[in-house]
Amino acid sequence: MPAKKGPIYNRVLLKLSGEALLGEQSFGIDRSFTDYLAREIKDIHGLGVEVAAVVGGGNIFRGVSDSAQGMDRVSADQMGMLATVINAIALQDSLERVKVTTRVLSAIEMRQVAEPFIRRRAMRHMEKQRVVIFAGGTGNPYFSTDTAAALRAMEIKADIILKGTKVDGIYDSDPLKNSKAKKFERLTYFEVLQKGLKVMDTTAISLCMDNSLPIVVYNLRNRGSLRRIVTGERVGTIVEE
Repeated sequence: MPAKKGPIYNRVLLKLSGEALLGEQSFGIDRSFTDYLAREIKDIHGLGVEVAAVVGGGNIFRGVSDSAQGMDRVSADQMGMLATVINAIALQDSLERVKVTTRVLSAIEMRQVAEPFIRRRAMRHMEKQRVVIFAGGTGNPYFSTDTAAALRAMEIKADIILKGTKVDGIYDSDPLKNSKAKKFERLTYFEVLQKGLKVMDTTAISLCMDNSLPIVVYNLRNRGSLRRIVTGERVGTIVEE
């Protein structure tokens, strides 16, 4: 019987869109899907990988969405950041129920529900094998949770960003709308920017490029993908230098 592979990454940051938490619903949080995510995270956590996550808020409210049209941009973005806190608490609940100790750290201070984001505290939690969920984006309007993910990954010295999406990688067009869409196995940061591919926003990609932080885009719904990635299998699309 072949020996099980060990992880090739010590510390990873998982980027989840708010829409991912919809599961099969059209609004809000699908509890069965957050439970599934918790099991996937527990799987790699059990390998000894230190795990952090950034969750978006698009399943509840997004500052640049149609529902925010006409609102002051700062107010709309603040509402979006608060939505990420709701999602973070939901994911924390699912993780705690599968016996994974988890801490939510928010860029917007709200001590009754989350710890304030302090970089050294976040790193200490991870060293103690606690999963850390970063909520509240960057705490500033005009910045997406993609940018928050890139920033937090740099701050905690993550080895890689794992971006879970609805498709199994990066394509030249939307594969859900175009059956002839071409999948990329590997891209450079510059190619992503040059081709205008909607992987992460340009600020996030530029941050990763400046700091040589690789990104893997994979299908969140494919069970076992996280384990395969952290043990060195080629899954989805990798963006690197």
